Amino acid sequence: MRLKRLVVMISGGGTNMQALMDATAKGEIDAEIVGVVSSSDSAYGIMRAENAGLPVKVVVRKNFDTAESFNAANLAAISSFNPDGVILAGYLAMIGPEIITQFKNRIINIHPSLIPSFCGKGYYGHKVHRGVLDYGAKLSGATTHFVDEGADTGPVIMQKCVPVLENDTAETLAARVLEVEHEILVRTVAAFCTDKISVEGRKVTLRG
Repeated sequence: MRLKRLVVMISGGGTNMQALMDATAKGEIDAEIVGVVSSSDSAYGIMRAENAGLPVKVVVRKNFDTAESFNAANLAAISSFNPDGVILAGYLAMIGPEIITQFKNRIINIHPSLIPSFCGKGYYGHKVHRGVLDYGAKLSGATTHFVDEGADTGPVIMQKCVPVLENDTAETLAARVLEVEHEILVRTVAAFCTDKISVEGRKVTLRG
């Protein structure tokens, strides 16, 4: 069976992408990462990708006059790699509707909370974890989901909890959640690449 071709999209340090690269190298994911698209020209993840010999395309929103032209450039960058799936690994820009239509149920995002809590517009990075702490929640965690036209509103694939400790800061909670992010993102992508995920409406089923 042909290995699935994956494009990974990043905006920052790229630790989730690194987890995917490591899992792919170990054979835990039956896929080939064929390219990386970054929304920032200063993302450390670019160096990670280049060190692994992966081609990188940088598409920065401020370089485009309109959202439409930015989305078109993003779609062109993604499509140039001819991928079977697109993985948002800490990607902070919105994905345009044309991309979502072309890759329906083939775009996977990782979010550092238990969706539908602490997600959507404005909830990214440490803002998520500060929101959890300010609310007084006792559990947090991470979620993988398919991407639709909304912000963190697509069908949930996998979730895992972590406890919120009394002395937690946004930084300590983020570190605990990040370990879970790496775990469930690898498991989700591995299941996707072996066709073990099916979607019916909002319900996602994992087989095997």
